[in-house]
Amino acid sequence: MISRRELVAGLISAPLLRAQDRSPEKITTDVNVVNVFATVRDKKGELIRDLNKDDFALEEDGHPQQIKYFSRESDLPLTLGLVVDTSGSMRRVMDQERIATHKFIDQVLREDKDQAFLIHFEAEVELLRDLTSSKKLLHQSLDELGVAPPRQLNRRGPGDPGQPRPRAGTSLFDAVLLASDDLMKKQTGRKALIVFSDGEDNASRVTLSDAIASAEKADTLVYTILYQGEEFGAPMGGFGRRGMGRRRMPQYDHVDGKKTMERLAKDTGGGFFEAKKLSLDQIYRQIQDELRSQYSLGYTPPASGSGYRLIHVTTKDKGLIVQARNGYYSK
Repeated sequence: MISRRELVAGLISAPLLRAQDRSPEKITTDVNVVNVFATVRDKKGELIRDLNKDDFALEEDGHPQQIKYFSRESDLPLTLGLVVDTSGSMRRVMDQERIATHKFIDQVLREDKDQAFLIHFEAEVELLRDLTSSKKLLHQSLDELGVAPPRQLNRRGPGDPGQPRPRAGTSLFDAVLLASDDLMKKQTGRKALIVFSDGEDNASRVTLSDAIASAEKADTLVYTILYQGEEFGAPMGGFGRRGMGRRRMPQYDHVDGKKTMERLAKDTGGGFFEAKKLSLDQIYRQIQDELRSQYSLGYTPPASGSGYRLIHVTTKDKGLIVQARNGYYSK
């Protein structure tokens, strides 16, 4: 049975780091001050941008905490990760996704302050563009989306060291973990992943819980954009929906892509969007508005040992809805 440490080490040696040779770091969080980014909306879904520190209440593990640091973060530098599913089920929407993402980069990225990277994934995960502030380089990498599959390493599955991983499939959870643990973890300030997928995973070495934990430990919000196969005339479930004549794999038929994408967003404090309800332009506009309308709440946590601690942020106006991460990992 492969340990968690061995599993993460194996993942970090994937093509995400093809241009680097370094040892993986343990996933830990040194916490003196816990910082929570929050977005607030009214019941109509409109963003509320004019609240003050005294308008908020914050609890850790059910115990009220004093908010010592507060700011409205419309100008803080942003680190953005674009994580794009380029597996067979998503190929038919690549053109519209590429066009919308070009616009998003132009509107959101400030070359004097912000930086972004681009990852795509199928059975394997590949970094198409490392962290950069250059819109030109990001646009060049966006044009490569879907042109060629990520490099195949023929990695072996964690449950059976003698069984190679399939060359076809989708490694959504691996992609989120690698983006969070190897790229986002080293950055400071506001951090967000935008994940474009149908939410199914049939090739990762890690679980959904592992992926969420990695984003939480990297203090990274995850925004998920759901595209589902039936929107384009394709059946859902396993490899069968790839239109390649492969036999369906029953072990993946139970996966609910929508629930997966909802949980990725909710647990990390990001947002969930369905492409069948909004255009990509509309979705990206909402994400942009949220990222420019956040509140930063900081507090000193109680020194009560290591582990996962629940965070609950509310406003004193019970009619407002707060979007924030569910917790963090103390050392």
